[in-house]
Amino acid sequence: MISRIDLRGSALLVEGGIDRDLLPRAELDVEAALKTVRPICEDVRHRGTAALVEYAQEFDGVTLERIRVPQEALTEALRQLDPDVRAALEESVRRARIVHRDQRRTDSAVTVVPGGTVTERWVPVERVGLYVPGGRAVYPSSVVMNVVPAQEAGVGSLAVTSPPQREHGGLPHPTILAACALLGVDEVYAAGGAQAVAMFAYGTDECRPAQLVTGPGNIYVAAAKRLLKGRIGIDSEAGPTEIAVLADDTADPAHVAADLISQAEHDTVAAAVLVTPSAGLAEGVEAELKEQVAVTRHRERITEALAGRQSGIVLVDSLEDGLAVVDAYAAEHLEIQTEDAAGWAARVRNAGAVFVGPYAPVSLGDYCAGSNHVLPTGGCACHSSGLSVQSFLRGIHVVDYTREALAEVTHHVVTLAEAEDLPAHGAAVKARFAGGGTSAAGEQKNVSDGKVPQSK
Repeated sequence: MISRIDLRGSALLVEGGIDRDLLPRAELDVEAALKTVRPICEDVRHRGTAALVEYAQEFDGVTLERIRVPQEALTEALRQLDPDVRAALEESVRRARIVHRDQRRTDSAVTVVPGGTVTERWVPVERVGLYVPGGRAVYPSSVVMNVVPAQEAGVGSLAVTSPPQREHGGLPHPTILAACALLGVDEVYAAGGAQAVAMFAYGTDECRPAQLVTGPGNIYVAAAKRLLKGRIGIDSEAGPTEIAVLADDTADPAHVAADLISQAEHDTVAAAVLVTPSAGLAEGVEAELKEQVAVTRHRERITEALAGRQSGIVLVDSLEDGLAVVDAYAAEHLEIQTEDAAGWAARVRNAGAVFVGPYAPVSLGDYCAGSNHVLPTGGCACHSSGLSVQSFLRGIHVVDYTREALAEVTHHVVTLAEAEDLPAHGAAVKARFAGGGTSAAGEQKNVSDGKVPQSK
């Protein structure tokens, strides 16, 4: 059901280097998908809503006249939402707000020299488009994870899009609509795939362009983000979900197997990886997978995901080697189920999110930990972070210098400008001291000596 990769005795591990090609990873050819999404994005750019309507018919099998979801549909979806689901969403929102509110940045002013300050101002993106996937599963939790940090960042204009569903009259799933209404989002669109990203990038008669698009999606969404990121900001090119578990013989095989299955449930290309120095644990997990998968609802999908090249059990000589492997893998979700799990977790450098010990499964983070579940995939956690308030903020440096403070540093500016063969840069500074009744040459000499010029 799941393959083994035996790295015990590997010279690569002993020498401290990991060949990432040895590790399980899904094949995700975004470059090839670009050929498919390019004409779609161009079509939306030129024809707007008309193109979106045609793609809804072609890809989703629905007939639409407009793309924007009517307000009454949002209101009705919330009214009909199961009370238990509503309570769970409200608790998810509450916990997410606690965490994300604490991420807010405050402006900071630094006095570099007397009369010279640099202030860093944090300004929210003016308008963002939030993508909520549809397909095999329904993701109201992704509404929460996209909307809450944007709201806490102070974004003034939010729009959500999710693929239209034939069984729901061409609207996104009603639970998605209810989650939007619960969060006070009234601008929602029935559009998915590359065409939805293009809608946010170029705008249509219904939807104003956005400055940023966030949220996970399929390979065509990822390809559209890559294609259009010069036109619109993106959070990441999210790929298939993935879980890695670093575990030793103190871990419960039933827990580990259940957690691997939980992420394999997302998609046939979802990745589930166990890294362990314990052959006994590996055997126990293999046995548990057979038993648990046989009785789960989506066993065909899960079986294909676990059997794929993106999943596997990696055997290593020690937890130290296991840590090197999971750092090289840079998982979207990383569980630590070991003795002194907190100690090992503190040493992890590359992961989208780390889940510590037997009572912090990835499923908790998916819904109600308070953390964000929009996380980097495909090894991108070695250089990128998950969605947060910071994702929706821009730092702007505000430089404020007095005449005296500029004069004091002018000779350094001029020297560096000349060293880079950019004399006009230096001249732009010297021009400030060329007037005032004193010759330019005299003023420039005083400035180069580090003296503050005095007007006569």
